[in-house]
Amino acid sequence: MGSILPADLIQKAVNTIKMLSVEMVQRAKSGHPGLPMGCADLAFVLWMKFLKHCPDDPGWVNRDRFVLSAGHGSALLYSLLHLFGYPLPERELRQFRQWGSLTPGHPERGLTPGVETTTGPLGQGFANGIGMAIAAKMLAARFNRDGRRLVDHMIYGICSDGDLMEGVASEAASLAGHLGLDNVVYIYDDNRITIDGSTELAFTEDRGKRFEAYGWFVQHVDGHDHGQIESALRGAREERSRPSLIVARTFIAKGAPTMEGSCETHGAPLGEEEISRMKRNLGWPHDPFHVPVEVRQLFEQRRRELLEICRKNKEAVEAARAEDPPLAALWDAMSQKGLPDDLEEVFLSVVAGEAEATRITSGKILQKAAALIPGLCGGSADLTPSNKTFIKGEAIVSRNNFQGRNFHFGVREHGMASLCNGMALYGGWIPYAGTFLVFADYMRPAIRLAAMMGLQVIYVFTHDSIFVGEDGPTHQPVEQLASLRSIPGLVTIRPADAAETAAAWAVALRRKHGPTALCLSRQDLKVLNRSVYGDACNVAKGAYALSDCQGTPELLVLATGSEVQVALEVQAALSQEGVKVRVVSMPSQELFEEQQAAYREAVIPSGVRKRVVIEAASPFGWDRYLLSDGLMIGMEHFGRSAPYKLLAEWFGFTRERVLARIREKLL
Repeated sequence: MGSILPADLIQKAVNTIKMLSVEMVQRAKSGHPGLPMGCADLAFVLWMKFLKHCPDDPGWVNRDRFVLSAGHGSALLYSLLHLFGYPLPERELRQFRQWGSLTPGHPERGLTPGVETTTGPLGQGFANGIGMAIAAKMLAARFNRDGRRLVDHMIYGICSDGDLMEGVASEAASLAGHLGLDNVVYIYDDNRITIDGSTELAFTEDRGKRFEAYGWFVQHVDGHDHGQIESALRGAREERSRPSLIVARTFIAKGAPTMEGSCETHGAPLGEEEISRMKRNLGWPHDPFHVPVEVRQLFEQRRRELLEICRKNKEAVEAARAEDPPLAALWDAMSQKGLPDDLEEVFLSVVAGEAEATRITSGKILQKAAALIPGLCGGSADLTPSNKTFIKGEAIVSRNNFQGRNFHFGVREHGMASLCNGMALYGGWIPYAGTFLVFADYMRPAIRLAAMMGLQVIYVFTHDSIFVGEDGPTHQPVEQLASLRSIPGLVTIRPADAAETAAAWAVALRRKHGPTALCLSRQDLKVLNRSVYGDACNVAKGAYALSDCQGTPELLVLATGSEVQVALEVQAALSQEGVKVRVVSMPSQELFEEQQAAYREAVIPSGVRKRVVIEAASPFGWDRYLLSDGLMIGMEHFGRSAPYKLLAEWFGFTRERVLARIREKLL
């Protein structure tokens, strides 16, 4: 909007944003009114004069993204979406924080039109936005050809003191500066208030200088001065080599008669008396959720301008598609994430006959997958040679080259996971992130949000058990498998050999609406002869009878990963003694639980009470398959530093030790 607006109309519009936010919180009797009031000036200037979006088509590819990293201030975002004509009517504002509403306590992606990512855990939105910026740069490098700028937009965000305190934001900011992401503009709501009180309690470094050290362009403004805000945003947009941070000095609950600047406004309603005083001071009607006619018209005028910008961009895209069929084909392949029907067969073609660590097989499959899927990209948290996550023949993403598909995330596991969420949110990309399984602990908050949002992110976790060996208990995962399995919406797969690894990758790539964790071995595992044993494609069902017996089994042996091979050795020994044993490979509990009851019963018959589970990890979560009289052979404690074969013997994961336990308890 280029026209000069009357000052009184601007103030009335800002007051509308404030009052809608305040009344939402008051009606719900819970929420955070302070940030929406303090950031109303910032948000008005950004949304009215800079942000390029389309209320009639919230998913328009070339829109600017707006990330409210300080998600506790959700009432601010809902007010803006309502005023700009998104499908968020007044009745939804009145249902703020209530069951079934489109206005939950923190913004949720996929629920409320116009919300780009689920925020609330501080720092996550900040890092998601950096991932979106990387994704946009990579898309622009592929589709902005011959003078056409089909992908030409920014990533804007509002972040808080809490966001900048969280380590994940620091990790993401560091990488953003390294990559020179000049399509990022974040406004830092520097109100110097946290729940406990002043930021002087625990947060006293110079934040601006910290970001300058990261390689950001930093400006300082009065967060209530529209001229300064607009000038800073223009300066940030004109910056062509660095991400931008606008440090905006604000006052929490700006405009509250007696509570402005108080930490009490961070997470509690102002109260009826304070709101009444505020309305008297503003000359505001007492009707709840009031929007003046002239303010409604102002936002409608901007909405029409935005619709025209969107229309012209879509026309340009269609013209480019018609002129350049290969470009159109690539666009469709990335946006639709198409996969060949014979994906499993293609991946199984890399499986050789010799013993091989499943991480090695995974690296081979990655090359096949990357050749078929142009949107597959990713890397490792400084463990590329170990995780086998490098796509051969592809460049490394850098500030000078966004054509690549390989990332060096650095030793930033949490940031890596959250950046991958941002890339998946952006669309067109299937990101993967590699590290040792034990370091999944550093990534858990971002993994949880990926599951919550239904994002297709693939985690390549190698060194999946105590059989890491000499690195010792600090690097030997024990509780991590159980921890990952406890996250709703995440599928965890621990394959037993190369063929199961191929099938696991196929599952991960076909799961377009949720994340998948692949847990892979460091040590070599025998490649099972599939003409003798069950079809590895049954990995998609979570569990299957890998090796069966004649008639009804007397004993079920369930195992995952490298321990499946011990289970087969145990079966062979007991079969010679006349014991009927079925070995069930169970790479994924989650996939198994998705199957029909009849299939689950066929694999694990309820009438077979004698059961053994073998997994070199915490027993937690296996009780539903063991029953009360079953035997769990797992890890109840941390490991030790020693060669892995010695660990297997010492901790009881050998044929002889397992047989002794079975005979003692079950036979």
